[in-house]
Amino acid sequence: MSEPVLFTNLRLFTGVDEEVIDNGAVWVDGQYVRYAGRAADIGPAADGVRRVDLGGQFVMPGMTESHAHISYTNNGPTDLDKTPVEEAMVWSIDNARLMLGSGFTSAISFGSVHRIDVYLRDSINKGLIAGPRLCASGRDVGATASNADLHPDYAKPQMEGLGMLADGPWAVRKAVRTLRKNGANVVKLFLDGEGLTDHAPPGELTYTDEEVEAAISEAHTRGMRVATHSRSAASVKQAVRFGADFIGHANYLDDEAVDMLRQARDRLFVGPAIAWEMQFLANHESMGFTREQFRARGYEREIEATVDAVKRLKAVGVRVLIGGDYGLNITPHGTYAKDLEYFVDLFDMTPAQALLCATRDGGAAVDPGGMLGTLENGKYADLIIVDGDPTVDVRVLQDHSRITAVMKDGQLYRGLTRKTNPYHASADDLAAPRSSAPASARTAEKVLASVD
Repeated sequence: MSEPVLFTNLRLFTGVDEEVIDNGAVWVDGQYVRYAGRAADIGPAADGVRRVDLGGQFVMPGMTESHAHISYTNNGPTDLDKTPVEEAMVWSIDNARLMLGSGFTSAISFGSVHRIDVYLRDSINKGLIAGPRLCASGRDVGATASNADLHPDYAKPQMEGLGMLADGPWAVRKAVRTLRKNGANVVKLFLDGEGLTDHAPPGELTYTDEEVEAAISEAHTRGMRVATHSRSAASVKQAVRFGADFIGHANYLDDEAVDMLRQARDRLFVGPAIAWEMQFLANHESMGFTREQFRARGYEREIEATVDAVKRLKAVGVRVLIGGDYGLNITPHGTYAKDLEYFVDLFDMTPAQALLCATRDGGAAVDPGGMLGTLENGKYADLIIVDGDPTVDVRVLQDHSRITAVMKDGQLYRGLTRKTNPYHASADDLAAPRSSAPASARTAEKVLASVD
């Protein structure tokens, strides 16, 4: 937006705590928030600023997808690197647009096919395409016989797409240096495996302590952050011990692992990424597994263990983030907000607590400098306008039609989730709003059109 604007007549969730302000106001000036709070408290400071009445809609900070796979193209879990890079790039541009339009203004990449995420990040930052603020990773780093080693030996040399195999401390350091050379912000490191991988199950460490220390120290020396695939207590402890920044999964935790995470809670974040297990459970037959096979692979136990783990982490103040493994055929792009429902239904969080995981804590994970995740004076103007109240029912954020607009860096976006190109108008766009549409949506459509 080119001029300052004061949004009024709204219900406000600033993300600082669980409070919802009934008659709120948000003042945006350029890329920053100048004020977010009670309308009655703003005083004469905003006199003369253009005011836009949002008709009682809900305003909240932009969310963070903390385990992002933007370059995945809704493949099956064993087909992630089989899409040609040219096709994957085209789909990834669309996925970035869809993620932003779904209300996720920031994302932490947890592994990229090829070098796509780096190019996406740079194109987004240049304003060439629409997408979230992206901490970009490169290809996964894993040892021989790790979960990154997907191809049988007779198929070697393996495809370029997903896994970067490195054995031994110096080879691991070289892999990190290669990622740095190619512009990655994040190193994705496999420390143990997956129930579907016979040669690398959860609990079987695939890197030695020496290799993990080499990878993380090399990354931190070069200003990069480290995300680990760590399902078992042993691999979580390995990640904590050597300074990982983001720990993915953390399904099976013993007392020592929980205590180590508690002691490190001010510097790291945990993302359970529960969507994969839940959607595998719901779709195992279509994936060729009987319920008995699903159970034999350990996934029922994994769901139960994850629920217990997250509740324990919440009790000791570890920051737990939403997001994970969206971009598979059973967890398609655009369904990221489903995680909020899991946090409420499985982890016994209130809707507001789940939103704090997505906003305040996710923003802190992306930007340790404190500019993201809450609506406060001086922070970046990343916010969502919602026709509904997610503190009553978080599922409203799964309905893209209820997301009236998304703002990132002070720039307002509408229509990004439409299946047709949102930048091409049709005759339908000229029609008056249907009388059956919610009154707040009709009001917002008019006022936000004027803001644009």
